[in-house]
Amino acid sequence: MGEFSGKFPVRMNVAVMLFLACMISYMLRVNFSIALLAMVNPTTIKSIGMMNDSTIDGTPSLPDYGPRYDWSKTQQGLLLGAFFWGYLISSLPGTVLAERFGGKVITTWILGLSTVITALMPVAASMGFYTMYAARFITGFLSGPQYPALHNLVAKWAPPEEKGKFISALMGGTFGTVVTFPIAGLLIEAIGWDFAFYVPAALTGVVGILWYFIVSDSPRTHPWIKPEETEFIEKALGSSMTKERPKAPIKAILTSVPFIALTVLHYGNLWGMFFLMTAAPKFMNEVLNFNLSSAGFLSALPYLARLSCGFLFGTIGDFIRMRQWLSSTGIRKTFTIFSHILPGVCLIVICFVYDPYISVAIITTSLAFNGAATITNLQNSHDLAPNFAGLLYGIMNFVGTTSGFISPAIVAYFTQTGNTMDEWSKIFYIGSVVYIVTAIVFMIFGSGNIQPWNEPKKPEEQPEKGQNTRL
Repeated sequence: MGEFSGKFPVRMNVAVMLFLACMISYMLRVNFSIALLAMVNPTTIKSIGMMNDSTIDGTPSLPDYGPRYDWSKTQQGLLLGAFFWGYLISSLPGTVLAERFGGKVITTWILGLSTVITALMPVAASMGFYTMYAARFITGFLSGPQYPALHNLVAKWAPPEEKGKFISALMGGTFGTVVTFPIAGLLIEAIGWDFAFYVPAALTGVVGILWYFIVSDSPRTHPWIKPEETEFIEKALGSSMTKERPKAPIKAILTSVPFIALTVLHYGNLWGMFFLMTAAPKFMNEVLNFNLSSAGFLSALPYLARLSCGFLFGTIGDFIRMRQWLSSTGIRKTFTIFSHILPGVCLIVICFVYDPYISVAIITTSLAFNGAATITNLQNSHDLAPNFAGLLYGIMNFVGTTSGFISPAIVAYFTQTGNTMDEWSKIFYIGSVVYIVTAIVFMIFGSGNIQPWNEPKKPEEQPEKGQNTRL
């Protein structure tokens, strides 16, 4: 990892903790998508895959995974979207907090409070729909500042030639999805759905403790980093990062065409991610008729592919940058073909496939290509403004998070009266359009160059008070 590495460079430890923090963030998002299938009662959801051989008055019964609740499909959609409403509301204020207090403090609080609220989920469910909605909302609210805080740390810790690897560490969220879907399914079938909350809560607490002792806001404030490594990182970052905390040029950011294009691209990426995250278990369980544990494992496969390809694409991007085969703009726009357009094409193809296993393979291929997001929308904010990478990510994540509650509502709308491939084809078509159109917008208007507003204006650049600035 760069000129100065040693056996265990501190920045590698920080990258590992970034990975684990992202893993926890997504674990707390997706565990409910599996648990919900076991929490609703037989009158609410009749899934072939979840039924056993026993019957009650001639009606197939569901296994006893714990208490079940009378939540309609609309209510289920609302519960799946509750996390993203909370996430949306806190993401922008959380970005300001991350810029002010640093990524370490914000993430420590997020992990600590999330441990408590996740452990209390079964109690919230027993008290009714509204308390469960509130609990999921609070979980999302706590998570809102997470990624802006992590991007703030990446901007301070990652030398340019290692940026792809650090951004790939943020694929820990994908790994969280990979392990949570199957593990939650197994836990539910073995000991009940409440452990789909207890186990993630315990892991969150452990990661929170490790985070507090290992991570620091910058190399210069880390307690055990060697001076040589601090010097290497700061020299590599050069003038792209200012020593003082510059004032954010909000107007310039919000009117920047390259940033608007990035925000559009990020929205398309999150639409595909959140749609499959919240709806894939339901699709595989209710439409493809896989049982609960199988649905969990198969729902994880696309994210395992995305994780693997994310590291691969991140490494490829760093290699191309070092060899100077493409400019930063060229890299971002070229790999948008992989991160957005090809996944969109896959969603179209799935509408013409009726074999369950081929359907799973196509969904897996779609998210494998989307791993290229590590060198497109996930990295572009660092191109445009290293000084404000966390702020930029917070703003575009604020916009993109709306897809987290819009897509479950669309699924609920189209499956209200039927739950067949015909209804789901409409949903997949919408997803493909979002993927492809947002990519085209970025290819036209996007950029990989540092923007003028990244640098704070020097005092001599400011007009003197009362001076006539017109020529």
